[in-house]
Amino acid sequence: RALFGETDTIVAQKTKRALDQGLDVIVCVGETLEERKADQTLNVITRQLKAVADLLAGDLGLWSRIVVAYEPVWAIGTGVVATPEQAQDAHKNLRAWVASHINPDVALNLRIIYGGSVNAKNSSELIALHDVDGFLVGGASLKPEFVEIIQSAQ
Repeated sequence: RALFGETDTIVAQKTKRALDQGLDVIVCVGETLEERKADQTLNVITRQLKAVADLLAGDLGLWSRIVVAYEPVWAIGTGVVATPEQAQDAHKNLRAWVASHINPDVALNLRIIYGGSVNAKNSSELIALHDVDGFLVGGASLKPEFVEIIQSAQ
């Protein structure tokens, strides 16, 4: 988003276009370190997801083709990972927002994955969290430890 100057609206438009073309989509949401320190995580991630929801215009069926990835910007490629409590809180709040603003059944079935510096050391603890449905693995997917991450999710 930041590198290409993509707003929430642009990301939502790209999401809708991909869905219209028959693709399934991973929508990434996440806050910067400054936003986290200002206690704005929930506002930021729900604002980002709301932009997508607004463009889907109540077409609940499209949500079955969307995976939401909570990817805190401050954790991408830094080796810094959200604590299990931070990850669960963000995932729980995203699911609750979807339940109250879109549809409870959509929230129940929506896959919400974690994507902030997942590695073999933290994957078992993260996958055990109630609202974490999987991972969006970046750099670790290129290393032998990726096998351990996969095994932790089985």
